[in-house]
Amino acid sequence: MPNNNRIQKISEDILRELSRLISTLKDPRVKGLVSLTHVEVTKDLEFAKVYVSVLGEQSDAKPVLEGLTSASGFLRRELAASLSLRRTPRLDFIADTSLAHGARIHQLLSEMEKNDVP
Repeated sequence: MPNNNRIQKISEDILRELSRLISTLKDPRVKGLVSLTHVEVTKDLEFAKVYVSVLGEQSDAKPVLEGLTSASGFLRRELAASLSLRRTPRLDFIADTSLAHGARIHQLLSEMEKNDVP
């Protein structure tokens, strides 16, 4: 069974390769600024949760996730070719709203700061 350092390295490798591969996708649903924030791989290397952030409205994320899910077979096959793993994990794409949440908090703090200044 792989140790945590190896799992972390595999997660980073998958993140790097998927970021490169997503920019080559021709699916019209995968458009705009699509960013992969992090990848969580199970210890048995069976599954990988890929967290995706889409700049714009939250409604923009749904078609992007559908496009990525549709291309998951292609992405998995390309990962298998570029990474030397005994088993290539199945990819599960999940919307990551932490960047939008952080931007909203920053906006609220800025508004509060403006209102406090005499």
